[in-house]
Amino acid sequence: MSLDLAALRDVAARAAAAGAAEVRRQYARVATLEPVAKGRGDYVSSADRAAEDAVLAVLREAGAGIPVLAEESGGQRGERFWAVDPLDGTTNFLRGLPVVGVSVGLIVEETPVVGAVEAPLLGLSWSAARGLGAHDGEGRPVRVGGHVGAGVVATGFPFRRPDNLSRYTRVLDAALRSFEDLRRAGAATLDLAWSASGVFDGFFELGLGTWDVAAGAALVREAGGVVTDWDGDPRAFLLSGDILAGSPAWHERMLDLVRATLAP
Repeated sequence: MSLDLAALRDVAARAAAAGAAEVRRQYARVATLEPVAKGRGDYVSSADRAAEDAVLAVLREAGAGIPVLAEESGGQRGERFWAVDPLDGTTNFLRGLPVVGVSVGLIVEETPVVGAVEAPLLGLSWSAARGLGAHDGEGRPVRVGGHVGAGVVATGFPFRRPDNLSRYTRVLDAALRSFEDLRRAGAATLDLAWSASGVFDGFFELGLGTWDVAAGAALVREAGGVVTDWDGDPRAFLLSGDILAGSPAWHERMLDLVRATLAP
């Protein structure tokens, strides 16, 4: 069965917008929320669950019967499935830092083909579908960057996975020496959206969830960028969460840096 990717992009955008509206409502009462620790530095709150419920309601109504894998309620992978992160950056949210994202991506045959990302507390949004480009919330096309200079790069620390720390810090040290500057916003969905928009030249991290990267990867690719894992595999990042994403020139440079730094 063929898929109408334009229609499914619109479904993803509506679902992400519904989640974003719930995040804004919950943010007004953030001081009263009582988060629960899921793991080391990893929290969930009633805001996460409420936003996820809002996203899932839209997908159930208009999501073409496609299964869902969501961060909080789980689900299953398949030949095609939605990947949902209802509140990326929960620690930021709980501390009053408005850098949080809502992400809805569609994966078909291990490839992100549709993505919608909202920054509900910043008033920003993006969407993309394979072959149809990437656009911001005003309908303007977005493209990966071609900035002059050594590059400004986004990253995230592997605080949930101490076993990744040694590999990450070796690459981080090399990146600090190679690029103009690094940024750590604390929401991978927005790091990817900003990489697609040329705000950042690229983004690298280890051990993310499928829901963290699915929509953003679709954005970066449709904006003219490249997304792989740290070995250059264009699909494996969806399982490992080890991601390099950005402009083609940045990606080539970063992949060379990773290979040289981590060579046995």
